[in-house]
Amino acid sequence: MCDICVMNAVKDKMLSRRDFFKASAAVGAAATLGAASAPAAMAMGHGSAQDMTHLLSKDFPTYFGTPGISQEQAFNFADNGFNLFNLQINEHTGTHIDAPLHFSADGHSVDEIPVEQLVAPLCVIDIATRAADDADAQVTPDDIKAWMANHGDIPANACVAMHSGWGPKSGGDGFRNFDGTAMHFPGFHIEAAQMLMEDTGATSLAVDTLSLDHGPSADFAVHYAWLPTNRFGIENLANLDKVPASGATLIIGAPKHKGGSGGPARIMALV
Repeated sequence: MCDICVMNAVKDKMLSRRDFFKASAAVGAAATLGAASAPAAMAMGHGSAQDMTHLLSKDFPTYFGTPGISQEQAFNFADNGFNLFNLQINEHTGTHIDAPLHFSADGHSVDEIPVEQLVAPLCVIDIATRAADDADAQVTPDDIKAWMANHGDIPANACVAMHSGWGPKSGGDGFRNFDGTAMHFPGFHIEAAQMLMEDTGATSLAVDTLSLDHGPSADFAVHYAWLPTNRFGIENLANLDKVPASGATLIIGAPKHKGGSGGPARIMALV
């Protein structure tokens, strides 16, 4: 048989196999749609997904004021046929996880956080009005009690998040809000953290600021109380104004590098 005949025969066979798989996929998709009207990830009443992650770049504000990430292009498409960057990253930059190891001698590293804790009911406590007048505002036990009065008990494995309205400030100096002596931004009060540990099954705290503790904190009381219990934190969460106070599910794409004290994360909410 001639070479071109062989090539055509192979091509015909590949096309017939491709048509077969397309037909099979269509049948499978139709069966799936017949069984459920929404993707499995949107089950239990979730109808949309909201990105909760800030864009990570060297310009994003960090706690210490220095860039938290740098990237160097090692290969480029024009010369090498592909792109590849070498990254150098501070674990605690951008939207990121504070693993228990961050403030304890032997707590879970970021790769050891149980995966079931990374899918969490989201409880949003809104203090934005108060924070607009007081940059040092804190989530208090009264705020938690008010949330529970409106929405019921905080669910097991919940992520309790502070919405202070700080996210839009991330493009400028107002995010760190450093006055030459201390930073000023909202956070959790130690008594609120203690209440959540003692009276609820929450396993993570989240803030839309640089720290679980408010900016002027000199003792990191919330970090030292919360993280050593093998609970974890999320800092610089975005778009808390776009999700409901209760009912959303947070999907926490924690990094998994061995022994890490935290790391940048891609986080989304199913609403």
